[in-house]
Amino acid sequence: MLKSYWGLTNSMAIDRRHFLIGSLVALGAARSALAAEGLAGAAATEAAYASAARRPDGTYAVLLIAAGGKILREIPLSARGHDVAIEHASRRAVVFGRRPGFFALAFDLDGRREPEVFAPPADRHFYGHGFFSQDGRLLYTSEHNVESGEGAIGIYDTSGGWRRVGEFPSYGVGPHEAIMLADGKTMVVANGGFGSDPATGRESIDLAGMEPNMAFVDLATGSLKASHGLPPEINMLSVRHLAANAKGEVWFGGQWQGGLEDSPELIGRASVDKSISIIEPADPMGVSLKGYIGSVAMSADGRYLAASAPRAGRIVYADTETGRIVHEVKIEDGCGIAESGSSEFVMSSGHGVVRFEHDGARAPDMLSFTGTEFDNHLRRV
Repeated sequence: MLKSYWGLTNSMAIDRRHFLIGSLVALGAARSALAAEGLAGAAATEAAYASAARRPDGTYAVLLIAAGGKILREIPLSARGHDVAIEHASRRAVVFGRRPGFFALAFDLDGRREPEVFAPPADRHFYGHGFFSQDGRLLYTSEHNVESGEGAIGIYDTSGGWRRVGEFPSYGVGPHEAIMLADGKTMVVANGGFGSDPATGRESIDLAGMEPNMAFVDLATGSLKASHGLPPEINMLSVRHLAANAKGEVWFGGQWQGGLEDSPELIGRASVDKSISIIEPADPMGVSLKGYIGSVAMSADGRYLAASAPRAGRIVYADTETGRIVHEVKIEDGCGIAESGSSEFVMSSGHGVVRFEHDGARAPDMLSFTGTEFDNHLRRV
């Protein structure tokens, strides 16, 4: 069990004020940028991708990039961002601060409304991920309960002010990515299995006692439909990132918390009624992928899962029908992945590269943004 951390709320509140004040400064800059750019409907018709990034001057921002390489929008952030949740119908998005996240920034993809900053309660912090409900009225976020050490799913009203209206348990410790299945009724949470020191949000706690799982949760009631854990011999494989197909099959990428030489395979799948199975490639890959998957994405047709291993400079494709690794891309510090067609992907790297794959039909398109460092996740707008 994780111990409670009474008395740390005040120190977190100080950090929170720092981030929020900085976010408001960034928000002012974003307002100025909106007025200066006069963004309009033309940008909305272009295929685009969103990612948090560090810019050449050392500041942070969210970038919206067209497939042709043009930066459509740049929204300043006060600190490093992590993932971006997209609501396609209303063309809204939210970027979350990197764990421990004390802020989130909601923005309009087309620049028609000013960005809004909001924060979790004083005894919570964001884990960097979230998603919108099917009707766009609610935002669900993965959070850490500082006092109990347990995971939570925060619920926010998107209709005005991003007011927090409730929460569910995540049914585990250290929830990272959470997604909604195609049925619009079921949430899946990747509970990493270990907590973080709330004073810093980064140091890991109780690795030996890890209990990672994939929790399937009823969005209407918050009740647990199913929870699938890992066998004791690989309990230090933290379940971190998720992607699902239309059949309700959920794939995950894990991060090994033990010695690299002992790394198991890192990619697996489960569903509500099927426990986790780890794919076993013909040649073991856990060690060669450096024990770390940074992001996963499902192709639009549901046939392929792409999983990035930025520490190894590799992105691998798994065939979701056979469970076999069928393709590999080498891209230094490549981590962000998004689908770009029926079976194609776009990739981003910490060295400012965006790579567009074309399913073997022609050579990939390579864009370079000098001095820019893209963060771990990339989303299609």
